[in-house]
Amino acid sequence: MKKIFTISTVLIVAALLFAGCTKRGNYGNEEDYWLSKESGVVVYSDDYCPYYVIETRNGYTVIESVGGYAPYEDAVIYGDVSRKGLMDLYNRSRGTIIRGDVVDYWLSYDEAQYMIDNLCNTGYKSADGTAKKKVIKKTTTSTTN
Repeated sequence: MKKIFTISTVLIVAALLFAGCTKRGNYGNEEDYWLSKESGVVVYSDDYCPYYVIETRNGYTVIESVGGYAPYEDAVIYGDVSRKGLMDLYNRSRGTIIRGDVVDYWLSYDEAQYMIDNLCNTGYKSADGTAKKKVIKKTTTSTTN
């Protein structure tokens, strides 16, 4: 009887130990997780403005960088970019996870340009002192997941 109790206790502890070592939903920097999300290409980024624009299949998304880091233009971004709020995003071009606040999504080119003009109102001055407009780059290829 004592052997049965000891063996069953050891088996229960071993089962609990192995069950506790399973992989859970902590996505970390697992590229497979991120590649299953929506993707886009950064078409506007500026050192003097905390907002950047990515082009997705559904249109343009305006994101405010959190933590001071904004990806460079032409960077490929994966994440939930079709809903508002604070999101973790994967910058595949650099292999890093960044934080961003999605301000608006599914915008047309003109709507995204209007938002950037209003959000990034620091303005540029050319050599002759006239204001220079910020322009969002138009890509010719669509992104794929």
